[in-house]
Amino acid sequence: MELHSTKKKKKIPIKLDLCDIEAVPFVTIQLPVFNELYVIERLLECINLIEYPRTKLEIQVLDDSTDESVELTQNLVEKLKEVGLDIVQIRRKKRIGFKAGALKEGLKVAKGEFIAIFDADFLPKSDWLLLTVPHFENKKIGVVQTRWSHINRNYSILTQIQAFALDAHFTLEQVGRNSKNHFMNFNGTAGIWRKTCIIDAGNWEGDTLTEDLDLSYRAQLKNWKFKYLEDVETPSELPIVMSAIRSQQFRWNKGGAENFQKMIKNIIRAKNIPIITKAHSILHLLNSTMFLNVFFVGVLSIPMLYIKNEWGHLGLYFDLSSFFIVSTFIFFGCYWVLYRYSKGGGFLNFLEYIKIFFTFYTVAMGFSFHNTLAVLDGHRRKKSDFIRTPKFNVFTLKDSWKKNKYTRKKVSKNTIFEGLLTLYFLFGMYSGFIVGEKGDMGLFPFHLMLFIGFGFVFVNSYRTKG
Repeated sequence: MELHSTKKKKKIPIKLDLCDIEAVPFVTIQLPVFNELYVIERLLECINLIEYPRTKLEIQVLDDSTDESVELTQNLVEKLKEVGLDIVQIRRKKRIGFKAGALKEGLKVAKGEFIAIFDADFLPKSDWLLLTVPHFENKKIGVVQTRWSHINRNYSILTQIQAFALDAHFTLEQVGRNSKNHFMNFNGTAGIWRKTCIIDAGNWEGDTLTEDLDLSYRAQLKNWKFKYLEDVETPSELPIVMSAIRSQQFRWNKGGAENFQKMIKNIIRAKNIPIITKAHSILHLLNSTMFLNVFFVGVLSIPMLYIKNEWGHLGLYFDLSSFFIVSTFIFFGCYWVLYRYSKGGGFLNFLEYIKIFFTFYTVAMGFSFHNTLAVLDGHRRKKSDFIRTPKFNVFTLKDSWKKNKYTRKKVSKNTIFEGLLTLYFLFGMYSGFIVGEKGDMGLFPFHLMLFIGFGFVFVNSYRTKG
């Protein structure tokens, strides 16, 4: 991974030549939607502006909706047909396999050699296909993934944190893995597949909550290559309420654990990938499991504080166990490289970075209980429904989201437990003053971050019925 410059070096993008229409490959755009009343019109308007020969383009609206958005989508599709767009609304009687099942159903009748996929909250730019399709000239390329950008990044602290985390994923993880030819993943949207790659890898499967990660690994185990385009961005909308973030986080973290259980044996046994790539892949699939470690370290840290001060001869072991603090400095350094690369260096930018990093890090700790439950369910292969992330089409704090019919109406039991954990870590802070003869403040910063993180998640979840 190379991030030497403080500013991005603009590359001249490769663009598809439309002079010879016969040589232009046929593309199918799949739009998997489910009850997208607030964003379906915006999505279809955006797709209609895509620059590509109409004779070489078809649009599949894979509509599993169960509400009044079905009729709205139907009307919008008919209007687009009238202006010459090859578009069809595909409905299934049963939502078997959720998003994976919808994509697989559409693939049966897809005319395209390449399959572009956009979730309902994404707004691809008009030249998106012109910038992505040319990379398939390399016959080994099975997927081209583009970078997400965020149209409502500055809506609130919640959206700023999400944008910060996703930017790190795309600029650090995806760039790093792709540059070293390690396994990376299609991110479920804002990417385009070679149809033969999907079929060769075994097609879409709905036995995990992250069907994108699943198919990505199966394809790369079959020697297909992925291409990540950092300089091609696809705008998207971030969830703006805690309940929406919780459902998304649960799906991503459980899906990661499910795919670890599903893929680990195949990765270890694969003879066509080097050991270093196997190691990277295993760690990648275990990404979400870090929340389990964070949560249990946090919970056990308070009784350990008392044990340490009651049995002083064990102090050395506790000092050695505090090695986990090093991971914070590693994160801090890596994320600063990313931030400086995208925003520039300088003292003021560094201060702004410190603010957003510790806000992100603290709230991530607050999600550790919620995400631990997801990870445990994933490793146990416990089945659960694919809970979509509600979309809002809201961009400023002046706009109200409270009338959104897809938001949760009741506070979950997990939210109540997170409230109790907030009090627990408040007790941990208090304990720092009273343990031993003179107190022990070594874990006070850790307990403070856990208290703020769980308190933030609890308050925002309770306020928005998380």
